[in-house]
Amino acid sequence: MSKALPEYIVVEGPIGVGKTSLARRLAETLNTDTLLEAAQENPFLPRFYEDPKSAALPTQLHFLFQRARQMEELRQSDMFKPSRVADFLIQKDRLFAEATLGPDELDLYDQVYNRLTLAAPVPDLVIYLQAPVDVLLQRVQSRGIDYERHIDEYYLRAIAEAYIRFFYHYDDSPLLIVNTVDFNLVDGSRNFGILLNYIQDLSPGRHYFNPQDL
Repeated sequence: MSKALPEYIVVEGPIGVGKTSLARRLAETLNTDTLLEAAQENPFLPRFYEDPKSAALPTQLHFLFQRARQMEELRQSDMFKPSRVADFLIQKDRLFAEATLGPDELDLYDQVYNRLTLAAPVPDLVIYLQAPVDVLLQRVQSRGIDYERHIDEYYLRAIAEAYIRFFYHYDDSPLLIVNTVDFNLVDGSRNFGILLNYIQDLSPGRHYFNPQDL
């Protein structure tokens, strides 16, 4: 390859788009560590999908404290510019809070958020994966996680639209927006190789990668 790949890559996108699978494959290929969400460790998440109104606040606070611990561990590891791949941005926590909490709950969430130390290294590259809501819903259903069977189109649409708004304004890092509808970034070696080659030649700024144009 003509250029080195970014040292700290974050893969982001709505539920079901494939960000964790891609993050793991990138880390394996680059022989580096991962920093991953641990949704399965959140005891409130199954209840949230069954009854969002009653469980939204504890679900979001659990994720917030979880990410605060991850950022603290990152700072203490002497790897403030780490060579690793993550499947979340710390800013995404508030994205979900805004989409799921009522005004009073969001105010309480913000009070907690503002008292936590959430400083995180700035990624060298953010890969934002996109897919239409019907594709997201199909992927969520196909992976067969029991508590995710309650996820519906309305919720996925709200989250997908929140991501669109967030990344419309995002300029902290180079950003690669990828259309994943007809592009298998995880299983196909050819497709994955195309993505790696594309990443290595990226210049700073915002980029769009539509595999249908290849």
